[in-house]
Amino acid sequence: MISDVHLGTYGCQAKQLLTYLNSISPKKLILNGDIIDIWQFSKRYFPKSHLKVIKKIIDMASDGVEVIYITGNHDDMLRKFSGTAMGNISIVDKLVLNMDGKKAWFFHGDVFDASIQNAKWLAKLGGYGYDLLIVINRMVNWCLERLGREKYSLSKRIKNSVKGAVKYISDFEEVASDLAIENGYDYVVCGHIHQPKMLLKKNKQGETTYLNSGDWVENFTALEYQFKRWKIYNYQHDKLSPFYADEDIKEMEITDLIAAITIVDKKGK
Repeated sequence: MISDVHLGTYGCQAKQLLTYLNSISPKKLILNGDIIDIWQFSKRYFPKSHLKVIKKIIDMASDGVEVIYITGNHDDMLRKFSGTAMGNISIVDKLVLNMDGKKAWFFHGDVFDASIQNAKWLAKLGGYGYDLLIVINRMVNWCLERLGREKYSLSKRIKNSVKGAVKYISDFEEVASDLAIENGYDYVVCGHIHQPKMLLKKNKQGETTYLNSGDWVENFTALEYQFKRWKIYNYQHDKLSPFYADEDIKEMEITDLIAAITIVDKKGK
């Protein structure tokens, strides 16, 4: 499961995500919201690497991978298509799966965000501000690398320093976990807050495992489930073989990529 890719923004790390997608062979791929950033979409910025990610996901679906797109707040326009399916790709607002006898509840998490529910313009403004901060951070890290210094995350520093941000993240985890326990879910799996995490949450009614897939802007993380176990994959820490599986995608021009993701095979393949 991946979330918060934000294709179409300067902060999106599409090349790293494509490398990760080329390294896995899942039976099911869950896209848990904010994959395409429709809020900040601009014709002036949607680079080739972002198109490659879309084509890769479509190719995976064509090869038999079940792709489930859960809508988020930055791609909320897709909610009007919730419940529809195109081949192996389906669009939903939330998802419940039976995973080896345990129930898992998947949703993006923006339903808990008061700024989105009550002041969408403020949330959008915050999105633009975050994107600008990422661009500035890249410039800072470029300078640090040239000086032989360790990279630095401005946004993480701000989140960890500002009490309101820390409390919001904590409250988000508590509310999601309490609702999951109340409804009898063994796992609650979210995105939205860009904080990869896996922890056991308990209250008087019971317990559940809270999971968050993080993002592909700063953390480069995903959630993987196999052999009845969950794992947080971290691109920066977990080893990857140095390969590029889809050479045809690598060499394709932008016009060919656009055609590949918009033209539907008449046979329905």
